[in-house]
Amino acid sequence: MGLTGLMRERMARDEGPIRVALVGAGKFGAMFLAQAPTSPGIRVVAIADLDPARARRTLESVGWRADRIDAVRIGDDAEAVMAADDVEVVVEATGDPWAGLRHARAAHKAGKHVVMVNVEADVLAGPLLAREAKAAGVVHSMAYGDQPALICELVDWARACGFEVTAAGKGTKYLPGYHESTPETVWDHYGISGEQAAAGGMNPRMFNSFLDGTKSAIEMAAVANATGLAAPVHGLGFPPSGVDDLPHTLRPRAMGGQLDGRGMVEVVSSLERDGRPVFRDLRWGVYVTLEAPTNYAGACFRQYGLLTDPSGRFAAMYKPFHLIGMELNVSILSAVLRREPTGTPRQFSADVVAVAKRDLAAGETLDGEGGFTVWGRLTTARRSLSDGALPIGLAHGVRLTAPVRRGEVVRQTDVALDEAHEAVALRRALEADSRATLGLDPLPTPAPVA
Repeated sequence: MGLTGLMRERMARDEGPIRVALVGAGKFGAMFLAQAPTSPGIRVVAIADLDPARARRTLESVGWRADRIDAVRIGDDAEAVMAADDVEVVVEATGDPWAGLRHARAAHKAGKHVVMVNVEADVLAGPLLAREAKAAGVVHSMAYGDQPALICELVDWARACGFEVTAAGKGTKYLPGYHESTPETVWDHYGISGEQAAAGGMNPRMFNSFLDGTKSAIEMAAVANATGLAAPVHGLGFPPSGVDDLPHTLRPRAMGGQLDGRGMVEVVSSLERDGRPVFRDLRWGVYVTLEAPTNYAGACFRQYGLLTDPSGRFAAMYKPFHLIGMELNVSILSAVLRREPTGTPRQFSADVVAVAKRDLAAGETLDGEGGFTVWGRLTTARRSLSDGALPIGLAHGVRLTAPVRRGEVVRQTDVALDEAHEAVALRRALEADSRATLGLDPLPTPAPVA
């Protein structure tokens, strides 16, 4: 039975709508809130935001009536909101990895399902969060509508049909020079002024993360850790490709494609390397490419109009758009009614490491995702651990103890980490488990922060 049918059964049992608490009322949260009034099976009972007045303005801006707003508890204490008896599902949409880890763990402990919009937190220590959720008997889920969950759905579809997945990922706007973009230069690349961006409520750090490759790396790490697909050890290649060329571009290099091997995550660019737009680009969408297991299957691909490479052996399925928070209900309904996530971190196979945007001096403080100092590069967990690399999720507000040259990976020995911090401790636990699994030597005990 579909989700709407299961919801009707719940309502027929007089159990009422699913009761949701939202943590973080930014753009994603606003798009979810816009759908809530037309979703009879879902009721937002509480919102936590660092700026409660902003949260109320968000509700007004997406069209909520005053009486509906007054029925929602709005405050700045996320843990109090999540612990309330009338909350069944927590939507964590802050985008802050450290806050996300703390909120998810508190929600699990309180017996609440978690829909994790905060991909940054999942990439930093998601497998441990999923393990804690399972032990607590609750669901820890990716957010449907965001590209990682949609990619996971396409991968699951392909595998359920008996196809081998060659590649999966999304589209974005990319040129190599974007890696050095900062919040001061980001709007030039988007072709708008800072004044126009401010008038539209656009966050320069967030949009810079989209542009400099960090967000793409984070999202592809999340997909790899949820599906078992491999990450390219040297980072995403961002090959230019329109939808018609996906089966050709996203096949192994040995066969004329752009992949290191079969079963990879990759992001395609909507721009050619000279800046020209790609024909029929996939900038807002997601895709999966697959290989026909038999000649008969390949013939069926062609007969039914599936996009294929010239050989007919590789084919692609894609979704051209995603609506982020406006599709989030799928995750909420699935968590409660089916007790199934729409994607969840199952293993630590991919990581996102901090890379210097410019020459950095000892004593400087890193400013994390979307900032002025570092960008995030995708790699394998094995490579990250072998290099002792600093994950992008820990590269915010930490002081460099050694210089790092432009383009080099920042290593954990290059910074002063607070080992007592919850996020650092969780990451250390994940790394210790993974080192043992991969047969790597344990790291030496870090020196205490001065």
